[in-house]
Formats: sequence, structure tokens, C-alpha cells
Amino acid sequence: MTAEAVLTILVVDDDEGHAELVRRNLRRSGVNNPIVPLSTGQAALDYVFCQGLFATRPQGHLMILLDINMPGLDGIDVLTRIKADPQRRAIPIVMLTTTDDPREVERCYALGCNVYMTKPVEPLAFIEAVNRLGLFISVVNVPPEQGATR
Repeated sequence: MTAEAVLTILVVDDDEGHAELVRRNLRRSGVNNPIVPLSTGQAALDYVFCQGLFATRPQGHLMILLDINMPGLDGIDVLTRIKADPQRRAIPIVMLTTTDDPREVERCYALGCNVYMTKPVEPLAFIEAVNRLGLFISVVNVPPEQGATR
């Protein structure tokens, strides 16, 4: 991959333990992309929209692994704002959450999420789910960011 083709993976989860498990198991599944952990919905929006601390971040390709249940701006808010922006709606968003309510799943797909994965409670099942996610990441073709301001 060329420098401009690097896919950065945002892991947005207020539970640092879950975020670390995701990062570690993506690495074990062979994903070597840059992984940026963010613990709030606002930080995710700042990163995606190149604002605040992320105003000068490098441009490239993004994929977001997004938890729903976070204080402040939750994952639904983040999903809604990104998918409402014509220049960023193509960013793939994987909802990676403990919420398995069918109404919530349907709502996320209606708002534009690309994949909805429920975090299994059992540790080995969680690891296997992240390994499958790593395989998905290794084959997905992600478009470059468009129109991000600096």
C-alpha cells in the first residue's frame, strides 16, 4: 500500500479493556494497520472531521469500530453525524457493541452502519468475533477520505 492508501482503524469504546482486547486480537489476526483508540463519541467526531486535537492528522482511509453505549455522545449520535455528511458517509462503520436488541440493530442499519457485531460476553467467543472482524478488514476495500478540512 502507498502512504495515502493506509487504512486507519478507529476503535471508539469507553471501556479501555474492550478497546485493548479488540486491538490485541486484531493484531493477532494479522491486521497491521494503524489503530487509533478513542474513548468518547466527541473524540471520534473530532478525528473524522479533523477538528480540535486532530485538526492536522494525516488523511487517508478510515474504518470505524464503534461502541453504542458511551456517555455523552453515544455511538448512535456518532453514526448519525458521520453518515449525514456527504463527504464522509462512505467511511465504513462497524457497530461493535454488547447491545443485541433487534430494534437497535435495525436502527443502526437504517442509519447507515455497514456491519453490526455483538460483543460476546464469553472471552473466547469475543476473541473469535474479533478474529473474524480482522479477516473482514483484510479484504474490505475502503475509499479514501474526501473533502476533509485541515
